[in-house]
Amino acid sequence: MQNKQAKGPLAGKVALVAGATRGAGRGIACMLSEAGALVYCTGRSSRSRAIANRERLPAPASQAFQLSTRPETIEETAAMVSAHGGRGVAVVVDHTSEVAVQALFERVRAEQGRLDVLVNDIWGGDELAEWGKPFWEQDLSKGWQMQERAVLSHAITSHYAAPLLIERRQGLIVEVTDGDTLEYRGNFFYDLAKASVIRLAYAMAQELRPYNVTSLAITPGFLRSEAMLDHFGVSEANWQAGARKDPHFIASETPFFVGRAVAALASDPAVAQKSGQVLSSWTAARQYGFTDIDGRQPDWGKYFEEKIAKKS
Repeated sequence: MQNKQAKGPLAGKVALVAGATRGAGRGIACMLSEAGALVYCTGRSSRSRAIANRERLPAPASQAFQLSTRPETIEETAAMVSAHGGRGVAVVVDHTSEVAVQALFERVRAEQGRLDVLVNDIWGGDELAEWGKPFWEQDLSKGWQMQERAVLSHAITSHYAAPLLIERRQGLIVEVTDGDTLEYRGNFFYDLAKASVIRLAYAMAQELRPYNVTSLAITPGFLRSEAMLDHFGVSEANWQAGARKDPHFIASETPFFVGRAVAALASDPAVAQKSGQVLSSWTAARQYGFTDIDGRQPDWGKYFEEKIAKKS
């Protein structure tokens, strides 16, 4: 049941963030909670590592879909979410398994009887990307598996979530992507995956519009994720030191910045006007007036144009 003490514009609302274990998904889940929502947090990385047994859901569709070696877990995310004002519910799910995803939404229906917000941030493609190789030299099986993990999983999740939203004639689906333009993202299969989820958002918007359900895509800027902090050998407390390795890191943002963008969109009674669009954390910040959790209001789009695009 919903947390009766929750306050904020999303109090009484139920959200589900698919791919909430770390990065943008974790930040979005926490900020939806900050706005008062109950948030189901799903992902594959569990403290127990026993996916099928822990939640009694079916085993992963592909045994090749290995768990991340990173330390973050979905239970840890749920605890962080609960600390932000709403309530977090951890569910271990492999979103490439249709049966598992169907069971997930049956559980949400049984426990809550509703769904108001779905965020698709499932990824799992880092270990599959072959950067620095032209597409004709890349491993096709890895490239296709990336599409299964990062695109098909989103389609499966939306397929089973949509009826819950349609029943109430309201709701929001958010596809998390990388980039809000048609500019090439530097890798054939990575670009295909990130562009495809933008198209998913657009296509779903067309079919969901008669039911007053909004679908859109959103991108963060230079994301200061757990993995990126580790890559630069810094923590959130001294993150600016990372700019010694990459000067552009000074324009980075925490995962909570795009989280506040999603929370603002979910709280906007006129969000349907944005259905089918691809938005960004920085443009949403200007429109809705929020800041990152460190008080900054980074603008990756402006920074990119002034510091990178003009020099290339």
